[in-house]
Amino acid sequence: MSVIERAFSIHDDALLLRSRRSSVLAANIANADTPGYKARDMDFSAMLKKVQSGQTGGVKLARTDSRHLARQQLAADPDIQFRIPLNPALDGNTVDIQTEQARFSQNSVQYQTSLTFLSSKINGLRLAIKGQ
Repeated sequence: MSVIERAFSIHDDALLLRSRRSSVLAANIANADTPGYKARDMDFSAMLKKVQSGQTGGVKLARTDSRHLARQQLAADPDIQFRIPLNPALDGNTVDIQTEQARFSQNSVQYQTSLTFLSSKINGLRLAIKGQ
């Protein structure tokens, strides 16, 4: 494992998963009034463990040079599951807008946290390269 891979550790994978989860939660919010729409979500912790262990089922990128980082692309549709509704609507919609907004906000804060960690790691590497 290279210095750069160790520096970024889990945060690069977390950003990809948080981004995907934001899309799923945003779709739930957008379809809050759509009859028959079923709210979906993903188990972030389980997906992160899969990504870290290399079990994502995604497409592996070919390394054409030994200096390239070993990366694995995430599958286009990770294990997204239907959420069990607390109060399903009469029209079959299972989106609870308050729950979705709260989860979207929490996911956004966690995304920003990973960005902050990555930014500080990059700044640290930049200082190390410059010799400061």
